[in-house]
Amino acid sequence: MPTNLYGPGDSFDLKQSHVIPALLRRFHEAKLAGAPPVTVWGTVTPRREFLHVDDLAAACVHVMNLDTETYRAHIAPTCSHVNVGVGEEFTIRELAETLRGVVGFRGEIRFDDSKPDGTPRKLVDVRRLAALGWTASTTLRDGLAQTYAWFLEHEHELRRRR
Repeated sequence: MPTNLYGPGDSFDLKQSHVIPALLRRFHEAKLAGAPPVTVWGTVTPRREFLHVDDLAAACVHVMNLDTETYRAHIAPTCSHVNVGVGEEFTIRELAETLRGVVGFRGEIRFDDSKPDGTPRKLVDVRRLAALGWTASTTLRDGLAQTYAWFLEHEHELRRRR
């Protein structure tokens, strides 16, 4: 069971995308427009965990390559799922400030606390996956930079899909 995913190939549609691609695109467009303020919804205190899609793929391959005995020993007695995440969370403020830096947006970030926050906290327990020998390797900043580079390479295609 993965946590919140992001990365190349994501949907950057401003009306239907998740927080990372939506904010990334908004910071990018604000940067191109001469740095008007970017407004982020909520009180910025909710905390979220984000997993790069390449790390999800690596975790899946790792678990699939485990021998049956090792796998069963770690999921017994319930034969439950394995959470996939990084085990680290960030506030929406931290995410917005990191995205601003990655995109190179020099303008102001405004936080609109009249808008909803959503769930206060989303963090998965990754102890089972760590016991199976896997941990995420992509830092949030590196993953966001890779995602932004992909966005820039595909921006012309994404604009045609609007």
